[in-house]
Amino acid sequence: MTYEFDFLSDSTEQTTTRFVTFVSPNLNRFDLAVTTTNRFYGKKLVTDMQKGITAIIGPDDLEEEGYLEHVFKLDEEAANDLYQFLQEVIGPVSFPE
Repeated sequence: MTYEFDFLSDSTEQTTTRFVTFVSPNLNRFDLAVTTTNRFYGKKLVTDMQKGITAIIGPDDLEEEGYLEHVFKLDEEAANDLYQFLQEVIGPVSFPE
């Protein structure tokens, strides 16, 4: 049996991925992949490699109360640690031309 897919989008682009592992001052460990792409209006793909969870994150998402806790299934302390790191990494949203 042959499948015929109805592609809504199919593109390839060069991306940059930063792999980072760190332990916060509260002893929370994070193993992350942060991918920069031209998609998603300048937001970044952040993957928690321990849990296999990926989210598209921009500065507006970081400011949304409870967002990191919800998406990455973290307690408040761990979410604050991740927030402190991502604040440095995410940067402002830029719109591709």
